[in-house]
Amino acid sequence: MTNPTSSPDGHVADAVKGNWVDTLAPAATRPFLRLSRADRPIGTWLLLLPCLWGLTLAMLHDQSPRWEDAWIAIGCAAGAWLMRGAGCTWNDITDRDFDGQVERTRSRPIPSGQVSVRGAVLWMCVQALIAFGILLTFNTNAILLGVLALVPVAVYPFAKRFTWWPQVFLGLAFNWGALLAWTAHTGQLEAPAVVLYLAGIAWTLFYDTIYAHQDTEDDALIGIKSTARLFGTNTAPWLRRFLMATVGLIGIAVIFSAIDDASVLAMVLALGGPWAMGWHMAWQLRGLDIEDPAKCLQLFRANRDTGMIPLVFFCAALLV
Repeated sequence: MTNPTSSPDGHVADAVKGNWVDTLAPAATRPFLRLSRADRPIGTWLLLLPCLWGLTLAMLHDQSPRWEDAWIAIGCAAGAWLMRGAGCTWNDITDRDFDGQVERTRSRPIPSGQVSVRGAVLWMCVQALIAFGILLTFNTNAILLGVLALVPVAVYPFAKRFTWWPQVFLGLAFNWGALLAWTAHTGQLEAPAVVLYLAGIAWTLFYDTIYAHQDTEDDALIGIKSTARLFGTNTAPWLRRFLMATVGLIGIAVIFSAIDDASVLAMVLALGGPWAMGWHMAWQLRGLDIEDPAKCLQLFRANRDTGMIPLVFFCAALLV
């Protein structure tokens, strides 16, 4: 049954108006693409960027970039799009009753009646199977890590029902690519990748707490937990802690990656990445207004640029 408050053209409330799904995609595919958040690409970026951090730092670590790394990057990009879509589909299946009670999410395809639960399950499986096919082109250890990634993906939608820290579980799922891409290049999981993974989790706590402030009133009414509700008016000090943890941990990951074989200049350049990223996060903090959902969404989306900043520095370090 269609939600009477949903848009007559199926547009999802927090998607950018005029996005390619609503304007260019064939009509029959639009509900499924919306279910995958293809009309809201920021999530794909946030899943992909830790992969690219891990890949570039792995190349810095062993000083042996090769053509195979281009495929790892392409595979991570395609996998990020597919697994973000599969994960969001799973999230919407498990949250369908909650989503119908929240202003921002009631226009999503399942609560609005655009896609049935059965159709959503089939679509989730299609995306996951294609992603698995890509994963099989990597080395054995990377494949094992990719399969293990399904655990935090499966658990995340339920986390907000039993903990005030569901953003930690999102961080565990969204930054797994740092471990996988490092291992896809080097063949083994090493300490710098683990430190980078922890940095990504801290970054996720930063941006997703901002994101969660859009829904605090509705979440309180239906009993959904989040760091936004937990921190309340004390959010800014917590975000500063996450900022410092992100910058510090990425800096440690860079040092561990570069200390053996990279030049001093390469290390200095790479360390400029977390430094500049920290300033961008500080800019977000200065503009934060937790009472303004539109501002929170704007700052959340700005984290694509936040994550691109260290990647630019890491790539520059590979060239010296």
